[in-house]
Amino acid sequence: MTDQQQVDLRKDEVEAGTTTGLASPSVDVTNERQNSLWSDAWGELKRNPLFWIGAVFGLLFLLMAIVPQLFARGADPRACSLSNSNQKPSAEHWFGFDQQGCDYLANVVYGARNSLIIGLLAVAVVLVLGVVVGAVSGFYGGWVDSLLSRLTDIFYAIPFILGAIVVLRSGILGRGVVAVAIALAAFGWMTAMRLVRSQVIAVKSSDYVAAARAMGASNGRILLRHILPNAVAPVLVYTTITIGVLIAAEATLTFLGVGLQRPAISWGLQIENGQSLLRTAPHLVLFPSIVLTVTVMAFVMMGDALRDALDPRQRA
Repeated sequence: MTDQQQVDLRKDEVEAGTTTGLASPSVDVTNERQNSLWSDAWGELKRNPLFWIGAVFGLLFLLMAIVPQLFARGADPRACSLSNSNQKPSAEHWFGFDQQGCDYLANVVYGARNSLIIGLLAVAVVLVLGVVVGAVSGFYGGWVDSLLSRLTDIFYAIPFILGAIVVLRSGILGRGVVAVAIALAAFGWMTAMRLVRSQVIAVKSSDYVAAARAMGASNGRILLRHILPNAVAPVLVYTTITIGVLIAAEATLTFLGVGLQRPAISWGLQIENGQSLLRTAPHLVLFPSIVLTVTVMAFVMMGDALRDALDPRQRA
C-alpha cells in the first residue's frame, strides 16, 4: 500500500468515526463522570445529619425572608408605641419591644429579608466574577494568566471589611441593599477565582478534553461543556459557606455604621441600636445575635457537608 493510499484510508476512518458517532464516547464519559459525582454526593448528603440540620434552618430563614407574616404573629414591625419601650419578653410578645416600642419579634423576622438578600446577591456576584476570571486565567495561561493573577493579588492585598468600608463611605454606590452586596462582593471574589483557576489547570490536561479538541471543538465549547462542569464542585462548597460569611459581614458593616441605614430593617441595625442598652434591655442584642448566628451556622454546616460529600477521600 502506497503512502497516499494510507493517508486516504486514515481520512476515511476519521470521517466514518465522526459521522457514526464513534468519537462521542468522550462526551458520554464526561457526562457519566459528572452524573456519578453528583449522584454519589447526594447519597452522602442524605446520610449526613449536619446537612439536614443546615438545610432545615436555611429553608426556615429563607421562608422567613419571603413570607415574614407567617413568623411575625401578625405584628407590624413599624407599628410602635413609646408606652411599650424596652418591655421584656412575655407570653404575648415573645421577643419583647425595642426602644421605640416596636414589637421586636416582628423586627427580627423582617430583618431576615435584607440580610439574606445581601448574602445571596453578593455570593452570586462572587460566583460570576470568580468563575469567569478563574476559567479564563486557567484555560488560556500565559500572559493572560499572569495579568489576571496579579490583578487578583492586588485585591487580595486589600482587607475584606476595610475595602467595603472605604467603598461605602465614599458614597459612590449609596447605602442600599445592592450597594452593600456589591461592596462585599468586590473584595470577596478572589478565593473563588483561585479555586476555579487551579481546577481548570488540572482538568484541561485530561484525556476527554484532548479528545474533544481532536474532534474540532472550539475553546468556548471545551471550556463550558468539558472543563467547567468538572471544576465547579469546590467553588460550590466555597460559595455555600460564603453566604453565611457575607451575611455576618453585612451585619458587621451595619453595626459599624457604614452599611444599611434606617428606615431599613436588618439584624446589624438591631444589634447596633441595642448595644447601648445591653445592661437594661439585653434582649435587644440577644435575639438578633442568636438568629444571625444560627443563620451563619446553617450555611456553614451545609457547605461542610457538601465538601465532605464531594471529596472521595472523606468516604470510608
